[in-house]
Amino acid sequence: MSTVAVIRDIAIIVLAVESLIVGALLIVLILQLRGLTRMLQDEVQPILESARETATTVRGTTVFVSDKFVKPLISAAGYASAANRVISVLARGRRRRGK
Repeated sequence: MSTVAVIRDIAIIVLAVESLIVGALLIVLILQLRGLTRMLQDEVQPILESARETATTVRGTTVFVSDKFVKPLISAAGYASAANRVISVLARGRRRRGK
C-alpha cells in the first residue's frame, strides 16, 4: 500500500469520526434548544399574567383619578373661566356707560 493511500484512509476515518461527533453535538444542541424554549414558555407565562394584572390596575387607577380629580378640576376651571368672562364683559359695560 502506498503512502498516499494510507493518508487517504486515515483522512476518511478522521472525517467519519468528526461527522459522528458533529452529529451528536447537533442532537445535543437541538435537545438543549427544546428545553430552553419550554423553560422560556414556563417563565414568560407568569410574567405576561403579571403584566396583564398591572395593566388592569393602571386602567382602574386612571379611571378613578379621572372621575375623582380631573373631571371636577376641569369643571371648576370652566366655571372660573366663565365667571372671569362675565366679569370682564360687565366691567367693559360699566366703562362704556361711565364715559
